[in-house]
Amino acid sequence: MSTILRTLRNLRKIGFKEYGHQLQYMGDTKSGVLVGTDRLGNKYYENLQEDLPLRTRWVDYKEKEFDASQIDPGWHAWMSYMVDKPPSEDALLQIKQRPWESQKGQGNYTLSRSMYKPYSTVKPKLSAWTPVAKPRDGKTPFELPQPVEGATAYAQDPDPKS
Repeated sequence: MSTILRTLRNLRKIGFKEYGHQLQYMGDTKSGVLVGTDRLGNKYYENLQEDLPLRTRWVDYKEKEFDASQIDPGWHAWMSYMVDKPPSEDALLQIKQRPWESQKGQGNYTLSRSMYKPYSTVKPKLSAWTPVAKPRDGKTPFELPQPVEGATAYAQDPDPKS
């Protein structure tokens, strides 16, 4: 969260449109220099005059699904402060497109319908119990006791006047 002075300073620098965009998608306002874009269209920014440490680099995702798997490995190293030069300036971190790779990256499908579900080819050691019920013949499931002739009920008092 930023202070009021920092928010007003960033509003003056970036304008109302970008201010609204950042508040909606990042929850904070930041101003900085566009360092580069990756092959997926994500924009990477840096602000070295920022007072807060380790909050000087950020990404503006093209797709508004915030998922770290949408960041290329070279840009991830730069965002995590593992390297000083961004991949746009460092030839070692630039991704060369291989013929078997897709142009669009593959997302993280955890907790979605497309997630990987392993299956087993081994017979299970335990099996579920399936109860076998006797078919009903129309009678009540429990036999009620029949009263014995000449016997009185348990709760009845032999002398009703008392």
